[in-house]
Amino acid sequence: RLLMRTHTSPVQIRTMVAQAPPIRIVIPGKVHRNDAADATHSPIFHQVEGLCVDTNITFSDLKGTLDHAMKALFGSDVKTRFFPSFFPFTEPSADVQISCIFCGGKGCRKCKHSGWIEMGGAGWVDPDVFRNVELDPAEWQGFAFGFGIERIAMLRHGIPDLRMFWENDVRVLGQF
Repeated sequence: RLLMRTHTSPVQIRTMVAQAPPIRIVIPGKVHRNDAADATHSPIFHQVEGLCVDTNITFSDLKGTLDHAMKALFGSDVKTRFFPSFFPFTEPSADVQISCIFCGGKGCRKCKHSGWIEMGGAGWVDPDVFRNVELDPAEWQGFAFGFGIERIAMLRHGIPDLRMFWENDVRVLGQF
């Protein structure tokens, strides 16, 4: 009868209902997904989402914000790219990837020889979302994004397997 939250997006809606734009928020939280655990995925993880709502916002603002964040996290040489995707509350939606920080984009085992690593999702807030919180989509625009905190930590600190965060190995945890 209970459902554990699968994302932190409800905070975005509650914020848009409670606060008049402009809005800029970052939302951390623990989430649960129906995913099989492997080296890069976990059914339980921590997520950080962002939402920006204002006038005169463009998709370029989203790309610039995330490019700046990825460079701040992984170094000025990292490149970002966006692939079309689907998320229920954004349109258009995109998967955000960075150039592999291990091989410099040449292709290695860690990036599955593609030169790119998936970081998370992002997109343009769907006008229906604005209508449902009684904001006029002709006046307000915005973007949203979400990333797994463990994936960021895994890449930044060279942890080979995401499951190591949950195994309580003091040799790993002691480094943090």
